[in-house]
Amino acid sequence: MELGTRAVHVANPPLEQGSSPLSVPLVQSSAFAFASADELAGAMAGPDGPYVYSRRGNPTVRALETTLAGLEGGSGAIAFASGMGAISGVLLSRLKPGDRVVAQRCLYGGTYAVLSDLAARYGVHVTYISGDSVAEFERAVAEAEPAPRLLVLETIANPTGQVADLPGLLAAARRLGVTSMVDSSLASPVLCRPIELGADIVVHSTTKYLSGHSDVLGGAAVFADDALRRAVWPRTVELGACADPFAAWLTLRGIPTLPLRMRQHCANAAVLAERLAARDDVVAVHYPWLAGHPSYDTARAVLAGGGGLLSFELAGGREAGRAFIERVRVARLALSLGGVESLVTHPASTSHRELDADALAAAGIGAGLVRMSVGIEAVEDLWDDIVQALK
Repeated sequence: MELGTRAVHVANPPLEQGSSPLSVPLVQSSAFAFASADELAGAMAGPDGPYVYSRRGNPTVRALETTLAGLEGGSGAIAFASGMGAISGVLLSRLKPGDRVVAQRCLYGGTYAVLSDLAARYGVHVTYISGDSVAEFERAVAEAEPAPRLLVLETIANPTGQVADLPGLLAAARRLGVTSMVDSSLASPVLCRPIELGADIVVHSTTKYLSGHSDVLGGAAVFADDALRRAVWPRTVELGACADPFAAWLTLRGIPTLPLRMRQHCANAAVLAERLAARDDVVAVHYPWLAGHPSYDTARAVLAGGGGLLSFELAGGREAGRAFIERVRVARLALSLGGVESLVTHPASTSHRELDADALAAAGIGAGLVRMSVGIEAVEDLWDDIVQALK
C-alpha cells in the first residue's frame, strides 16, 4: 500500500460493538480501572497490555505509535512529549557513564547540547564525524576506546541541509555492531524512511511536519526491532516524557494530509532556492536538492524531495540576517518549522545559540545565515516578501 494511502487510513481499532469511528477517539483519561488486583498487576508487565495509567500507555497515544511505526516501516514506536523528549529518552536509555557516541557534526543544537551535557556530567565520550564518509566512521570506531555504542545522524541537517550518507553509514554501523539513531524530523516518512536504509531507531519531532499545524508539541521514536523498543520503554516511563493524549490526537489529525503538505513544501522551497541562488546579495543557499549543494548527489539518491527547509547566507553578515527576519511580512519570525505557514529565524542567535563560534563554523552556520521553513502559501507571495525584505 502506498504511503499516501497509509497516511489517510491511520491506525484506528474498532469499537467493542464492531463498528469503527472514522476519526481516532480522544481518550483523555489519566487512569483505567480493573475488576481485580491480579488483572491490574498483569497489566503492569509491559508496554502492550491493557491500559493502566496514561504515562505507561493510552489508547489514543497507542494509535499514534502504531500509525508512525507503519509509516516508517518499523516494528513499534514510543510517543513522547516532545522531539527532545524522544532524543533524550533514547540517549539516556542506551548510554551509561563512560560510553562512546559517534555523531554527525552538523546536528540540531538541542541534540548537540544534550550530548555535551552527557559528556560533562557523566563522562560519555562523543566523537564527531562529517557524516559524508563511511571510511571516517570506520576509523572512528576502530580508534575508539571504549567501542562506540551509538551512532547519531540526521536525515536532513538543520539548518545547512546536509544529507548524510545514510545507506553507507547505517550499513557500516550494522556490520560493526553499533546501534544507529536517525533524526528524520525534517524529512518525514514521505521523503525518507531510514529504517528501510538500515537504521535501528528513527526519532521525530512530531511538532514539525507530522502534525503540521503549529499547534502540537510532541515527539516519537520508531524502532526496527521490537526487542529494542521494549528495552527503551521502561526508562522512558521512568523519565515521564510521555505523550499527552490530546497532542497525540492532534498529530493523528494532521498525518492524513502529510503527503499533500510535503509536496507543496518541497515545491515552494525548490523555487525559492533557485531564485535566491541567482541574487548578488545572497552569498550561499543551502538546499539539498539545489545543484551545487555539497550533499546534492546523496540527497537525490536518499530523498524523495528536497524538503521544506532552506537557509541562505546574506552578504551583510549578522546585521543583515537579523534585519531580514524583522522585515518579512508574509513569513513570520518564529522558532520551530514544518507548519503550513512560512517561518524565518536566525540560527546563530536562536536554535544554535548553544554553539560557540568554532562550533558554529564547524557546523557550517555563518553569522548572516537565515533559516526559512517554507510553508504552503502561494510561492509568488513568498518570493515578493523575500524581495522586499532584502531591499
